[in-house]
Amino acid sequence: ITLNNARERKMMQSVTEREVDAYNQRGYVVPDIQLSAERIGELDAAVHRLIANNPDVRPERLVSVHIDRMNDEGVRGDAAFFKLASDPLIVDAVSQVMGPDVVLWGCQVFCKPASDGMEVPMHQDGHYWPIDPLESCTAWVAIDDSTIENGCLRLVPGSHKARRSFQHGLSEREGLVLNQYVDDPEVDLSMAEDVELRAGQFSLHDIHMIHGSNANRSGKRRAGVAIRYMPGTSLMDRESSRTGSSSGYMVNWKTRPLWLLRGENRAGNDLEVGHE
Repeated sequence: ITLNNARERKMMQSVTEREVDAYNQRGYVVPDIQLSAERIGELDAAVHRLIANNPDVRPERLVSVHIDRMNDEGVRGDAAFFKLASDPLIVDAVSQVMGPDVVLWGCQVFCKPASDGMEVPMHQDGHYWPIDPLESCTAWVAIDDSTIENGCLRLVPGSHKARRSFQHGLSEREGLVLNQYVDDPEVDLSMAEDVELRAGQFSLHDIHMIHGSNANRSGKRRAGVAIRYMPGTSLMDRESSRTGSSSGYMVNWKTRPLWLLRGENRAGNDLEVGHE
């Protein structure tokens, strides 16, 4: 087997049993697989297009970028991100930790510019999302090297095990991507771990995981994509009162399109809404 074929074969492997166990125990895992340098080059170009096409949107708040048009949340997306979100390499990994029924429902670029990248306060995603039962897996794909210096993802391992939402407070502090943060005496945020990723690597984390990231004050950009999947056994509540900008920027659950990528739509989600 040639060196190039060996690398390709390595990249196409899914997560191992040990990695699945780590995900279940710690709430996140960084699989020993990654996207090719060529693919990262394509995504880097897509980020530049995305920012140019959305000059009035902070690059940390580019929501639903996988919708290749002006979406109902005020962002013009790019087809490169739907291609990424439906990539078998990532979907296979998600299905290993979440189950065989995989519904794609969100994809957000978090691009922290050099020197003034915004902070993401420590929070739980489920605090914002109208999904019942509250189950989802996020694949966080690094387009740039994501380091402590430029504000990498931070997670509190094991914080998913209670399977509940912890108390959140509301912040009016400027420079935050989200306006709510974990403010619960039961949570020890000093236990947070930094998840440094090379460009092309990705992490997987559970919906109940407490996580966030520091501001980027370095001279290096930090761009990443958070892809959201839920199991086919969960239902999105389209009538949720959470539609609006209460999280700090606009989200629209009424018209958010869903894609069944694997398995069955067991909860009966409407797969027609939001599709042109």
